[in-house]
Amino acid sequence: MPDAVVIGAGAAGLAAARVLSRAARTVTVLEARDRVGGRMRTLNPPGLAAPVELGAEFIHGEPQITYDLMRDAGTTRIEGFGTHWERRGDALIGGDDRFDVVQKLVARAGSIKADISVEDFLARIKGDAELEDAARWFRLLVEGYDAADPRRASLRAIVEEWSGPSFATGGTRPLGGYGPLAEALVRSLDPQNVSLRLQSVVEEIAWRPAAVTVSGRAHGEPFGVDARCAIVTVPVSLLPRLRFAPALDERKRKALAALAMGPVVKIVLRFRSCWWEKLGEPFRDGSFFTNFEADFPTFWTQLPLRAPVLTAWAGGPRAFRLSGQQPDALVQRALKSLASIFRPASDVSAELTDAFVHDWNDDPFACGAYSYVLVGGDGARAELFVPIESTLFIAGEATSEDEPGTVAGALSCGERAAQQALRAL
Repeated sequence: MPDAVVIGAGAAGLAAARVLSRAARTVTVLEARDRVGGRMRTLNPPGLAAPVELGAEFIHGEPQITYDLMRDAGTTRIEGFGTHWERRGDALIGGDDRFDVVQKLVARAGSIKADISVEDFLARIKGDAELEDAARWFRLLVEGYDAADPRRASLRAIVEEWSGPSFATGGTRPLGGYGPLAEALVRSLDPQNVSLRLQSVVEEIAWRPAAVTVSGRAHGEPFGVDARCAIVTVPVSLLPRLRFAPALDERKRKALAALAMGPVVKIVLRFRSCWWEKLGEPFRDGSFFTNFEADFPTFWTQLPLRAPVLTAWAGGPRAFRLSGQQPDALVQRALKSLASIFRPASDVSAELTDAFVHDWNDDPFACGAYSYVLVGGDGARAELFVPIESTLFIAGEATSEDEPGTVAGALSCGERAAQQALRAL
């Protein structure tokens, strides 16, 4: 019987397994997918200078835990953004970093004592011409950056996050993508002590103090694993679908009800050339291109790498409306959105050679991209992380108070949960 069973082989689960492995504890890692990485998903098409990142892509803040893992993976970071461009009517206008623009509103929002929704806050400043542009970007970032619905998202939680170290990014990415980091975590697991099982879908966690039985189906056949404790790292959207016996207590259920998973549709478009750079010198160093009115309002390049790739991103309510459509239909919507930004440029679809699509809301093992806090959800992340009878430990980006929604947050919470489990063992 292993000391611990870890459910999920994403960033949090692999980080937890690594801590236990280094402590010479026996571990079984159960992963529903046919791959490791969870919401990290890196592809490497031949002939392309940059990886295709369909999941996590950027490094937010200055997370030492991520930098240490990059060192273990034998890679480094690349950083540097270019210019930002926005379609407004008939003009494509260059502007400041939009993360800086919204800081005008963060201080004002922080002075509001009662928690309200982002939408209610923006309604209070409607008509203020001086803040109109900042308000537009505030809403777009809540929907896109946080993948959240402004009508449901906690203003207090958004302000706390956007005032913290993980907000925004200086254009930093792992060279080669996040895939090598997931592979480095797997390599760090001692095969003498750790069993990694893919395509193992967990359905039930039966437990009592110091004993768990995790059961489900692997390759269509039932399985069961007994252990002394369990570290559960599945996305917060899937936790209510697991059968806990006995059931989670009211505090845990209340914490889960205060968190939501934000939908994201991400498409990486590969072209014959960097055609946008040929439209004029100002666009050669363009990093971000936006159109508030489009289905996919945000596109970005691979700068500082020069690759014929543009990433289309829709989050929050827009992604929810797009979710479930066929990949070809989503690509056409992305191309139409892109054309709306660069009009009257030549037909962008004529340059397209390939497209890679991931609808995270429609992904059965994610049901969303990452978590956000609903109005009145103060303390939900911390409560979810509290161990249950020193036997069940819940970890992942949704339990991170400092770095929610990030790989760094998942890694750190996975490690912390494993350390708690070691003390219990």
